[in-house]
Amino acid sequence: MRLPTRGALAALVLCAAALASHAEDYPSKPIRFIVPWPPGGGADVSARIIGQRVGELIGQTLVIDNRPGAGGNIGAEVAAHATPDGYTILFGYVGTHAINPGLYRTMPFEPSELAPVTLMNTVSNILVVHPALPAHSVIELIALARARPGTLNFSSSGNGSLPHLAGELFKTMTGADMVHVPFKGGGPSVAALIAGEVQLAFADPLAAMPGIKGGQLRALGVTGATRSQGMPELPTIAESGVPGFEATGWNGLLVPAGTPAPIIAKLHDSFVAALKTPTLRERLIEQAYDPVGSTPAAFAAFIAAETAKWGKVIQESGARLD
Repeated sequence: MRLPTRGALAALVLCAAALASHAEDYPSKPIRFIVPWPPGGGADVSARIIGQRVGELIGQTLVIDNRPGAGGNIGAEVAAHATPDGYTILFGYVGTHAINPGLYRTMPFEPSELAPVTLMNTVSNILVVHPALPAHSVIELIALARARPGTLNFSSSGNGSLPHLAGELFKTMTGADMVHVPFKGGGPSVAALIAGEVQLAFADPLAAMPGIKGGQLRALGVTGATRSQGMPELPTIAESGVPGFEATGWNGLLVPAGTPAPIIAKLHDSFVAALKTPTLRERLIEQAYDPVGSTPAAFAAFIAAETAKWGKVIQESGARLD
């Protein structure tokens, strides 16, 4: 085996020193924080809460850049093809990195073009029914759906969305024969349920909570593996009669592949520190987001497992977007 020459070793040392110096100086200007949803939604609010605190910790502003469309693919593509210098970061989610690869025939970016930094938070959707439906528990809902095959309709925020796939997973695991009715967004989906146009939904918590509090919707359980910190009174669907059921939404930080490791480490440490801030945690939990803060390796393994899981659900349901 040929050993490196003195010149090669010197070059490696200089390169390492340059990277270390760059990381020490980073960040020296504002950071673009791409959020692949429009302003005002739950994910956007979450990004702004976290981004403000991270900015305070690192001494630079995180500028939110909303790039909605194509289930998050538009924003993720912009981030994937940005310069890997730490000044463009992505607020990714279950759609962009676990659902869309199996849902779209062609993707505008490769998962390998984005490097995981940390899983920031998880969010459980809520199984809600119209108050007129004679089902006060998950078990009663399953019995009703089996007794009335094809007559119960569940709404979602669109084909291939997490609320849609949660319903498909529920059907597969319980034998409940229900019909999917897609809408353009979580708000319209819940509005249709309140109006009685559909009978149930696996709804986004921010869209569903006002209706639950107002008595316009009945909550039966949450879709996560564990009870939500913001809704501890609601049981999980798994503990309510469907063992193993889980349909958890999540948001994570990613950067363009090739971003120097010292910068990834600095971003990771800053975001994890922000997520440990008590006031920030309280604000996220109020929005039904449960803070996490994982290592890059753990986040990468999590994405791989989620991609395999939802790919199977998508294949079995026949969901597809062009």
